[in-house]
Amino acid sequence: MVLAVAAVATLAAGRAAWAADECRGLQTCLPVTGPWVAITAVPRGEASTAVWELRCPLRGYIVAGVDARVSDRAIDVSIRGENGAPVSPGVTTGRAVVFTAVYTGGASRPTSFQPFIGCIPTSGGGARGETALRHPAAYVPAAAIDRRVVSRRLVSGASVRVVGRCPAGTRLLGTSHAYAFRSRTEPGRTLLDAVRVRSNVAGRTVTAVAAVAPSVPQGLPVDFQLHALCSRGTR
Repeated sequence: MVLAVAAVATLAAGRAAWAADECRGLQTCLPVTGPWVAITAVPRGEASTAVWELRCPLRGYIVAGVDARVSDRAIDVSIRGENGAPVSPGVTTGRAVVFTAVYTGGASRPTSFQPFIGCIPTSGGGARGETALRHPAAYVPAAAIDRRVVSRRLVSGASVRVVGRCPAGTRLLGTSHAYAFRSRTEPGRTLLDAVRVRSNVAGRTVTAVAAVAPSVPQGLPVDFQLHALCSRGTR
């Protein structure tokens, strides 16, 4: 109930509540500001990638607008859009959006990006109808990958164990992790380097241990996401 009241208040605030342009052109919109997500450093000349899921906080809302801010102009940000026509909320997007940020610069240093989404209420749209005949040997692409995301809050000076698992009858196709800082300004290099992550894969399970340096202020929220990419079923 408190969350619903807060959402209504945010909607009433209008454009002044926007952190970026996630609600541009939307008459009714609930803006959601993501944290600053770290893109860890890799050897010089290689591309570094961070993946982050941002979700509408209220049920019955879907993503209708996206935006991002980056700490470096060499960062490319994109979202995963589902197949379907027309390209629209409820078809291309759902309640959550997965952002992918790639640092393409030549320097070997950590960078960061901040995602934003604009959410709108829906009555449950997103149904997709078949609009053309298909050849029997061809198929419309389906969501063959099931992304399972586990989110945890990290603690300064401590280690947190996070476990992701694919359901029985599926396979673990891949995994990734990312951490982010809920700060008003982009984090500096010292902060971006203050988290260490070890991960291990065994069968359908991935386990990550994230350790935050004690130099990180206790009052600064640090979020962690572990992504497990699972097959939809045994083939």
